[in-house]
Amino acid sequence: MQAEEAKLRESYASKKAKAVNLELYVQQLREIEQSFGALLKQLPNKSEMDALLTDINQAGLGRGLQFELFKPATQERLADFYAELPISVKVTGTYHDMGAFASDVAQLPRIVTLNDVVISNDKGTLIMDAVAKTFRYLDEDELARQRRSAQDAKKGKK
Repeated sequence: MQAEEAKLRESYASKKAKAVNLELYVQQLREIEQSFGALLKQLPNKSEMDALLTDINQAGLGRGLQFELFKPATQERLADFYAELPISVKVTGTYHDMGAFASDVAQLPRIVTLNDVVISNDKGTLIMDAVAKTFRYLDEDELARQRRSAQDAKKGKK
């Protein structure tokens, strides 16, 4: 009985400490949800993807770069709550124009990253090969489909 009393006292003290800090936890949760919402807005939805591709293209053209290749992948890579769309890009131009293009892409209102960047020199002309990756959040139907397939995969393993 004494051991059980000690456990109950310990449990009570732990729960009391949590109850005392409940308001702080609720406030932190609100701040986290607000931050998450702001970050989620940086991921375009399906209808905004075309406009984002145009923005990336315009960023290069606005800097005087010549596009030799601008090829969005035919298949998106799905993750937990977002999809990743890689875009193969090959541009020619000056070093400073390429740097300004990278800066412009970084400042787009949506999340776009430049990956696998290779810059080569061809008789005084710089050529940049890169993969621009943009991300979009999955809509409710896609999330439900993904959950269903994950559950089916779990059932298949049993």
